[in-house]
Amino acid sequence: MRIGIEGQRIFRKKKHGMDMVALELIKNLQIIDKENQYFIFVKPDEDNSVLQETSNFKIIKLNGCSYPTWEQIALPKAAKEYECDILHCTSNTVPFFTDIPLITILHDIIYMERSYLKTLKSSASTYQKFGSIYRKLVVPCVVKKSKKVITVSLFEKNRIGDFFGIKGDNKLDAIYNGVSEHFKPVTNKDELKRVKEVYNLPDNYFFFIGNTDPKKNTKGTLKAFSDFLKQTGLSHKLVILDYDKIELNKLLVEINDTNLINNIVLTGYVINKDLPAIYAQCDIFLYPSLRESFGIPMLEAMSCNVPVITSNTSSMPEVSGNAAHIIDPFKSEEITEAIVKILNDDAYRKSLCEKGLERSKQFSWKNMAKEYLKQYELIHLENLRK
Repeated sequence: MRIGIEGQRIFRKKKHGMDMVALELIKNLQIIDKENQYFIFVKPDEDNSVLQETSNFKIIKLNGCSYPTWEQIALPKAAKEYECDILHCTSNTVPFFTDIPLITILHDIIYMERSYLKTLKSSASTYQKFGSIYRKLVVPCVVKKSKKVITVSLFEKNRIGDFFGIKGDNKLDAIYNGVSEHFKPVTNKDELKRVKEVYNLPDNYFFFIGNTDPKKNTKGTLKAFSDFLKQTGLSHKLVILDYDKIELNKLLVEINDTNLINNIVLTGYVINKDLPAIYAQCDIFLYPSLRESFGIPMLEAMSCNVPVITSNTSSMPEVSGNAAHIIDPFKSEEITEAIVKILNDDAYRKSLCEKGLERSKQFSWKNMAKEYLKQYELIHLENLRK
C-alpha cells in the first residue's frame, strides 16, 4: 500500500493535542510497519527534528498560506502525485476534491454543538474561533466524503453517530489515544530541579492545563482554587500552562478575586519532554473540563504517579475509569472539596495514584497505530475488490 498521512502541523514548535496524536501515530507506525510505503505531508516549520525519514517513510514538505488552502489545494495535489492508495487526515477536516479514499480522525464535534453566534461571542482566541467556524462549515461534508471516520472515545462516537445520523454505521469507529512512554514517575533530582528552575515552579502547587476555550473550565477552576485558599489558609500556588495573562486577569475580575494572581504561576509554553517533571512535582492535577472527547493529560498525570481530579461529563469518566476523583465541573465547590480531601487523606491519595498508574498502562500509542494499520488494510482490500 501507498499510504498518505496529513501531518500539517507536526513541525510547528508549539504543538497541541491533535498535533501530538498525529506525531505519535506516525512514529509508532514506523516501528510496527516496515512493508507499506508512507508519505507524510507536512507544512515546513522550525521543529523538523521530531520526525525522521526511514526506508518506507518519506516526508513531503508542502508550502501553503492558510490551513484551508494547504488542505484543499496543496494536499490533494501531492497525494495524487505520490499515487496514494489511502489518505489519512488526522485533524478533523479533509480535502474535498480528491478521489483517493479518505480515513479521517474526527477528534470531536464540540464546534457543531455551538451556534455561530455563540462561537463568536465566546472567550476563545481569534485563532480558535476561526478553526471552530471552519470545522463547523466543512465537517458535515467530511463525514459524507470519508470512507472511514475514526474518533477517540466511545462517548464521542455516540455523539457523532447521533448528530450525523450514522449511529451503527460501519464507517464510524473509535480508537483510543495513548500516552507517551516518557510520562512516568520522575525520580532524578537533577531533572526535577532543572525543570523547577526553568519554569519558576513553587514548592507546593496544583497543576492545571487550561486555555481560553470555555470547555476547559478555567473560570470554575480559578473559583475553586480561590475558595480553597480562603477556606484552608494554605499557601499553595496554581501552575497554569501557556495561558495569556490578560485573559487570566479578566477571569479574576469575574470571580471577584484579582489578588489571586499572586498565587498563580504562568509557565508559558512547555516543551513535551519537560511535562513529566512538572506533573511529578505537583500535589494534584486538575482536569475539570466541561467537555472533552478524550483527555490525554489525565493519563499523563496518572503515569507520573499524580492524583487527578476530573469531571463526570463527556468522555472523562470513560477514560479515567475508577482512577480519578470525579466531580461535577459546573459546581466549583465540588472541585474545592476534592482538593481538600486528597490533601488531607493520605490513604485516599495513595489509592488514586496506584489506580492511576495501572489505568494509564491500558492506553498506548503502539496499540493505536496497530488499529489504524488494520483500518488501512480493510479499506485497501475493499478498493481492490471494486
